[in-house]
Amino acid sequence: MEPYLLAKWLHVLSSTLLFGTGIGTAFAMVWAMRSDRAEVVAHVAGGVVLADWIFTTPAGVAQPLTGLWLIHETGFSLTEDWLLLTYAAYALAFLCWAPVVALQIRIRDLARAEAPGPLPAPARRLYRLWFALGWPAFTALVGVFWLMISKPDLF
Repeated sequence: MEPYLLAKWLHVLSSTLLFGTGIGTAFAMVWAMRSDRAEVVAHVAGGVVLADWIFTTPAGVAQPLTGLWLIHETGFSLTEDWLLLTYAAYALAFLCWAPVVALQIRIRDLARAEAPGPLPAPARRLYRLWFALGWPAFTALVGVFWLMISKPDLF
């Protein structure tokens, strides 16, 4: 396979894993939290944390690497307007995701400590922050998809 097609395939695959795992684990976490049962949240949050390590983290690392490879293969300048905005949006997504991982771990641990039984109030408070951080990350990644597809002239 020629280098450009390999880079593009890896970039699309890793973006699919990154976005798909994010949506899937967010849905699972929201659904589990609705139960208000510590044992349910502990179990689901454990899977969410594991999925982040197995899928999200490697895909999150692959994205900028394959992106740089594609920039090299296509001859774009690293300072194209749409690329600069992409870097900023990706950084925003990462800055939201990193604390989300820590929050997921803490929610999981609090739920494990209380299981079986109702979810403790501190876990619900952490969840609200987790939920709030998910929206800018999601929006930023949707923006990255738009920028990658449209490559607009911005300035």
